[in-house]
Amino acid sequence: MKNSFKNEIIFRSNIRSGFPYILTAMMCCLFLQVTPFPAFAEEELIVSAAASLTNAMTEISRAFEMQTPGVNVRCNFAASGALVQQMSSGAPVDVFAPASIRDMDRAEAKNLIDIPTKKIFAANELILIVPSESKVPVKTISDLQEPAFRKIAVGHPDIVPAGRYAKIFLEKNGLWEAVYDRLVYANSVREVLDYVRRGEVDAGFVYATDARSLNAIDGAASGNTVRTVLAADSSLNILYPIAVTRGTQHHPAASRFCEFVTGPDSRRILAAYGFMEAE
Repeated sequence: MKNSFKNEIIFRSNIRSGFPYILTAMMCCLFLQVTPFPAFAEEELIVSAAASLTNAMTEISRAFEMQTPGVNVRCNFAASGALVQQMSSGAPVDVFAPASIRDMDRAEAKNLIDIPTKKIFAANELILIVPSESKVPVKTISDLQEPAFRKIAVGHPDIVPAGRYAKIFLEKNGLWEAVYDRLVYANSVREVLDYVRRGEVDAGFVYATDARSLNAIDGAASGNTVRTVLAADSSLNILYPIAVTRGTQHHPAASRFCEFVTGPDSRRILAAYGFMEAE
């Protein structure tokens, strides 16, 4: 009897000492039942796009986010060839948008993109620019042989599509070898633009959209503008493709983004930055 009474006292004492923990557990259960949780966490898309798309794709991404709650778009801009190298090395990318068909083909050959999602969404034009203060006259592309053009900036042809287009254009006109020793190579078309803007070179090859964005936005504020003196012929066929990558973990959202880029809202944004519709 004494042992039974003693055991009951110990049992009740254990209950009293553990009561705070029991109460806490009950409150947690109640909290889990009445507290709502979001149906899903925010989804992030990584878009690797050509440097020449910086302004337009940034605005397109913000417009997509407004129309697609729960999806956040993070853009990575660089030379198209460098972007292919990044993806080949395992960099996480959901959408790829280079500045040339050739770079998309390179990504496809490496099995990096989902081929059925591939689309062309814009076109551009290669131009020759000089610093706005330059007094050197340019009437034809052959004028680049004049002594006044000591330094001519181009994107590195191996990784920068604009540089590759510039090389094709110069070769077509028999000038690549003639100006070869004057070339200053850049890692992106935006770098070429900066060289010319700062007057560090006498001329440079960029896209029409790059010069337009600089003069309309940055140049207006800083006074550092450039002047277009020549446009390459349209036979260069500068096109911008886009595709979902094979390594994406967010295929439905990435597909929706590609569809959005080819849609009417994005076309208006692209046109505002000087991009042309692909024929």
